[in-house]
Amino acid sequence: MKVLLTSHGSTGDIYPLISLGHALIKAGYQARFATVSLFREEVESAGIDFVNLPPNWNQAGFARVMRDLTKVKNGLDTLRIIYSETVPYFDEIIDILRGELEVADIFVSNYVFSHLCLLAREAGVPSAVTTFAHNIVPSENYPPMALPRFLAAPEFFRRLWNRALWNFTDKVICWQINRVVGEVMQRNGIRRFASFALEPADKILVSVSPGLFGKENLWSERFKFTGYLRWQSPEDLSIKAQLDAFCLGEQVPILTFGSVVFDNTTDVMARFMRHWPRERKIIIQSGWAGLTIECPHPKVCLVPRVSHDQLFKYASMVIHHGGAGTTASVLHAGVPNIVIPQIGDQWFFASEIKRIGVGLEVKRRTWPEDLPKVVSAIEKAKGMRLRATKVAELLSREDGPSSAVRILESLLNHKI
Repeated sequence: MKVLLTSHGSTGDIYPLISLGHALIKAGYQARFATVSLFREEVESAGIDFVNLPPNWNQAGFARVMRDLTKVKNGLDTLRIIYSETVPYFDEIIDILRGELEVADIFVSNYVFSHLCLLAREAGVPSAVTTFAHNIVPSENYPPMALPRFLAAPEFFRRLWNRALWNFTDKVICWQINRVVGEVMQRNGIRRFASFALEPADKILVSVSPGLFGKENLWSERFKFTGYLRWQSPEDLSIKAQLDAFCLGEQVPILTFGSVVFDNTTDVMARFMRHWPRERKIIIQSGWAGLTIECPHPKVCLVPRVSHDQLFKYASMVIHHGGAGTTASVLHAGVPNIVIPQIGDQWFFASEIKRIGVGLEVKRRTWPEDLPKVVSAIEKAKGMRLRATKVAELLSREDGPSSAVRILESLLNHKI
């Protein structure tokens, strides 16, 4: 089995597909990952063949887009910005993927770019998309997020209502995508995109925990909960020495915003330091935002890029943005969350963290001032820490990459 993987975006979009590609290779299959050069080292370190796609941006280029995305008000505008950024490179992307599909048995894309599955369909290649958020999984049991539920209505009415809303939502999203990239797709002989939410591919791999978040009565058999697809960089021994010396065996709060970028990072961090208790330790990961403090502080440890699994061993709790990958890592670490959503589905993950009882949410506008009291509340919540430990134990028994490989095997066997 030869599998072609593709995605653009930040680490949260790329790492799940690296995890899947690595699992495919371990299972004896071939995997090629078509993505941007920023992630070439990570892809090749996993043993996956790298295929270069434009744009040839460095981290600053992607950070600019992330900064724009933090300002949008709704999901449609988020998609508009993402797709608009790909338009100048779309012709070249199509040419490269068409060439790769000539020798591929299966095509796998991130669901945000599921319109690329039209290329696989054109080539007669079965396709799958991965999604790291279960709020986009349709069902007659519930409507799309933020739309009316009518819980007091009869069940048959709710099912009809929910089905109508999912169909309508699907059409609206496709209208937005086609409005941005429809012309360049037609120029390349690709028909207009017809289904984003309901039938984007032959299989939709929902890469979250089925034990925690699995849903019943899904829209169709296309949707499969696999479990998390997590990829971690090798341990950095120099950072380990730094953290060991700082923590001295104590677990401390960790602050990280991943690939989120702020307009005014310096001002935000200055506000944070004015309110953070001087006697309390904290580890701050710089991330794409370049988090830093103006003056050295003996109780503050700044760390660069490092794997979540290595870093979170030192955590009493993790303060983060609610990105899918970071949330998964904190759940696996078995410590409480403090979520400060910034963009897109991060508010959804914040609500899920609260729902399962392993964390709290803080408003993004006032988090520098509010954080110390929320940290104190988490420290007193012994039940929350116990629940986080039990969640980690549940996740340790799931194997998302192996499950995803089995689904792709079944997909190929079904198509043969």
